[in-house]
Amino acid sequence: MPDGSPIPTERLPPGVRRSASGRIPQWAIDEAFGALQDPARWHTGPSAHIPVPARVYGRRRRRLGRKWAIGAGIALLVGLSAVPIAFERFVLPAVLPYLPGAPVPPPGFEAAGAPLGQPPASTGSKAYALQESPDSGQPFAAYDPCRPVHYVVRPDNAPPGADQMIQEAVSRVSAATGLRFVYDGPTSEAPSDERETYQPDLYGKRWAPVLIAWSNPSESPDLAGDVDGLGGSGYAYVDGQPYVLVAGQVALDAPDFADILRWPDGSKYGRAVIMHELAHVVGLDHVDDPTQLMNPEGTGVTEFAAGDLAGLAVLGGGECVPEL
Repeated sequence: MPDGSPIPTERLPPGVRRSASGRIPQWAIDEAFGALQDPARWHTGPSAHIPVPARVYGRRRRRLGRKWAIGAGIALLVGLSAVPIAFERFVLPAVLPYLPGAPVPPPGFEAAGAPLGQPPASTGSKAYALQESPDSGQPFAAYDPCRPVHYVVRPDNAPPGADQMIQEAVSRVSAATGLRFVYDGPTSEAPSDERETYQPDLYGKRWAPVLIAWSNPSESPDLAGDVDGLGGSGYAYVDGQPYVLVAGQVALDAPDFADILRWPDGSKYGRAVIMHELAHVVGLDHVDDPTQLMNPEGTGVTEFAAGDLAGLAVLGGGECVPEL
């Protein structure tokens, strides 16, 4: 900052460099706004941590002259940069999503004022488990029910009847949670343990949609052995707001599905695998109860059971967070 006072590392804006003495010159702040770090990424298993600063809104103002606006903006940045707390809380969060290379999208994409649907009444069963929340003060993380959950399909290597199995699985998860799913069509994106949660060049300025990809153990090594599918979501948050799941991913083992579809009623078992993985995407975890679809051993259950449905109803009742 202009007065040369050191700033703790955890409070530095992304990309800002400092000298060995801990001082931050103004050129380093300017550089940071033109050279942001790479976006946070998606991980299988526990949700990916994508810290998103709180945003501050103001009234729409009449457009001013371009040169005046640029000069005023520079003056504001320079002035507020002298006050670290003001810079961190007001300047950086407000401008970060709109800068080139931003790691997060502009807030509020498709956010409605109320949930788009309602989960059904609970079955009362306790035979379910929610994925562990990244915040010990919050019981679970869920998708924002006030906006649709978009999904895309990578169709490469898809077995016969794949589209119908996916549509039926998505429909069942939507009915069990009250979440509204929207199909955005096919994609060329491949599944990845390091999937980026924000891909504006491919999907526009919004969180990346849920990716459902037909894969194999060569492309997705975690599918090796008796694993038919993998599923999970990243998460994002704004300070003071609940964690929200975003940018889910499902990888399905196409060779395994080819074998499954040779069984009597094979399409039901294939659909059940997709339902199981999508339930992971929206926040359900495995259970030991062999009568539930979320049992990981594949006990022959092909529909959501009472415990599965109770857990999915909980996850459909998450909070709306338009600040994301």
